[in-house]
Amino acid sequence: MVNQYPIESGIKANSMICTVRAVLTKGNRVQVVVGAGAVGSVVARLLVEQGERVRVITRSGSGPDGVERIAADASTELTKYVDGATAIYSCAGPAYDKWTSQWPPLGAALIGAAEASGAVLVTTGNLYGYGAVDRPMTEDLPLLPNTVKGRVRTKLWTDALEAHHAGRIRTAEVRGSDYLGAGAVSPFSVTVLPKVIAGKRGMMPGDLDAPHSWTYVGDVARTLIAVAGDESAWGRAWHAPTPGPVSVRHLADRAALMAGAPKAKVAAMPGWILKLAGLVDPSAREMVEMQYQWQRPFVLDSTAATVAFGLQPTATDDALREMIGKGK
Repeated sequence: MVNQYPIESGIKANSMICTVRAVLTKGNRVQVVVGAGAVGSVVARLLVEQGERVRVITRSGSGPDGVERIAADASTELTKYVDGATAIYSCAGPAYDKWTSQWPPLGAALIGAAEASGAVLVTTGNLYGYGAVDRPMTEDLPLLPNTVKGRVRTKLWTDALEAHHAGRIRTAEVRGSDYLGAGAVSPFSVTVLPKVIAGKRGMMPGDLDAPHSWTYVGDVARTLIAVAGDESAWGRAWHAPTPGPVSVRHLADRAALMAGAPKAKVAAMPGWILKLAGLVDPSAREMVEMQYQWQRPFVLDSTAATVAFGLQPTATDDALREMIGKGK
């Protein structure tokens, strides 16, 4: 697929400088993963399996086995830990209700660390920037966010992309829809799945029968690694391989069947209940502006990444089976 962000001569020169720097530090090279959540942990494990030296940076110092763990605030200390890095994987994020205050400094720190080290910065993104659309989402859609959080994510990406075009850094972004898989957090995993497995009624705001795309966390991780290792993939966004959309109701039915639970019971949550919950629960309060994603078809087209990297999406049943503890 043709890169939609042409690389100018100055950027090519910067890329050559970064390549030389990487060669000079090859003996000490490291892959830096910021965050050890559902995606970051898989990225780290896959890199270790490939024989890479991996450094994971989190506030708590957590991370999977086989990696170097650093306890640090990436918003203020990241540059200290990226010497010799060939890639920086941004897989962290503030709490949902802290986005406007904590994402800007973290985004600036990631750009600064990439510039200081010469490492390619590959960011885990999402679909908020597209806003409400009436067609399957592809990477060439304009970013027209209709929410506060969408504007935050758009600013993070445009800042990084401007630094890329200026030759200061090299970067790319990998976007996915709502996550499935071990450790995945989404409205479905919080308000529906535990209830269904327990034989109780789950509730979610929106149209329970609308087609909705679900992305497996492992496929996001594989795409991040593929993009980081392919210079022709830099300077643009990619959608992680994602299977065909299924409704919340269908997903709940499949989960109940796999878990050996009674037939799934799900109901549409009235908007006023979510707003009421938001009075005491910051996460629920932040979900109110995102309801548009659940009130109509929300479909991700990941053809570009599938063609470019030869990555096929993990089957939705396999991702769901992993979530309910039945293996994958």
